[in-house]
Amino acid sequence: MNIQFPYPGATTLGIRSKSAVALASEKRLSYGYFVISKSARKVFQITPKIGAACAGFVADMQMLIRDATAAINLYRLENRIEPRVQTVAKVLSNYLFSSRFFPYLTESVVGGFDEDGAHIIVLDPLGSMIEDDYAVIGSGAEIAIGVVESEYKQDMTPKELYDLSIKAIKASIARDAASGNGIDILIFTEKGLMVNETISL
Repeated sequence: MNIQFPYPGATTLGIRSKSAVALASEKRLSYGYFVISKSARKVFQITPKIGAACAGFVADMQMLIRDATAAINLYRLENRIEPRVQTVAKVLSNYLFSSRFFPYLTESVVGGFDEDGAHIIVLDPLGSMIEDDYAVIGSGAEIAIGVVESEYKQDMTPKELYDLSIKAIKASIARDAASGNGIDILIFTEKGLMVNETISL
């Protein structure tokens, strides 16, 4: 799945296999031709088995993830159960749709594991939810999606998923001027967070 986004540059992706889910993004924050930061974090852990990755305005994604994480933590305390990936995505969707007249200028990919297995759900700035095997968003999406589509298999191991995510974002960094300066990556399995790594380039 490839979605265009006309805001600050980024390359952000989510990929699922039967045994793992990868969420990754590069670290550059730029507006036009000016690089504002080389250490922006666009990948977030929300629960022990679920995370989100964003592309767009960093302030908007930070506020969205902060509010959604607080709501999810309250849900976990009140119900004493771990939320499904669809539940976490729906919380983000509700925040996005309720602000549709003054929207969060960010797209998000929610991914992780629940009792139904691995999930990747992509959300647009108004809260539409689409589940898929993989999703790539941001200004570098056109480059990264080609790498993902050419090598993706549903039975990939966590290591293969990790390598594909890094390869796709490196390809985007090589061609998209708005992407660069390293990669943040989360790998989830049915046991929880397996990898939380920052790669310097």
